[in-house]
Amino acid sequence: MANNILTMTNHNFELECKRIHDSLGDLSQLIPSLTCRTLLEKQKLKETFKAIYGEELTSYLQRDAAVVRESLQQDETDFKALVEIFVCRKSSHVLLITQAYQRMFRRQLDQDIIHLDPPHPFQKILVALAASHKAHQVDVNHHISKSDARRLYETGEGGLGAADEAVVLEILSKRSIPQLKQTFLSYKHIYGHDYTKSINRGNYGQFDKALMVVVKCICNPAHYYAKKLYTSIKGETKVFARALVSRAEVDMDEIRRVFKEKYDKELADVICEGLPSGDYRDFLVALATRSCCI
Repeated sequence: MANNILTMTNHNFELECKRIHDSLGDLSQLIPSLTCRTLLEKQKLKETFKAIYGEELTSYLQRDAAVVRESLQQDETDFKALVEIFVCRKSSHVLLITQAYQRMFRRQLDQDIIHLDPPHPFQKILVALAASHKAHQVDVNHHISKSDARRLYETGEGGLGAADEAVVLEILSKRSIPQLKQTFLSYKHIYGHDYTKSINRGNYGQFDKALMVVVKCICNPAHYYAKKLYTSIKGETKVFARALVSRAEVDMDEIRRVFKEKYDKELADVICEGLPSGDYRDFLVALATRSCCI
């Protein structure tokens, strides 16, 4: 027992919890953190994790899988929540989500997306994004980004005007999220405007609307989430909290800056105005005001 106490005293549990929080995309770090500990250390990890992040460690590890399932089971599928997970998570994290989904619900995530009824263009895009996480080049290739940008232009506004679904889905399925972001940057550099303006110039059907959400989330997540936080605090506090938690350790500094710029209000002030006082509000304010460490 004395040895265990000594080990716990010398161990920096806060740093360990941060490593667990930041390593969901890295099994080589995650597994040792959770398995190579004494019972006392595991308990201390759970307590410290909850104190820092406001939720149970086990719940955190399965949270995204639960969000996906809830999004799919709603009367009206929450496609934006699914897009945010497939776009804003590392490929290795998406793999963990699909594994957790199968383990928790004994179902295949990609099949549940494919067989949603009624059909929706978001399904095709989500399946393509899921494929992109399974096989892609690690490094961003600028030659590929320019080539893909030209294909998008020639089959879109440079041709018939509307986005060519087949071409868009092929590119989404074969490129990583960083590579896709570079493609959209190349598009703007070559043609002088954002790809979203190209989408708007088409017939703007359901596929275009779905594609617009994905492109905005990929190209500028800080702007995307600033708007989402502003609109969801008024009546959709669950959506607001989920978005805030998911970005707290990623780009909250940038989101706060964009939020202030767009709405002339501090994010923390909007939280205080929109929610009753209490521990829950205090926790969300703490997340909104925390400086990112990565």
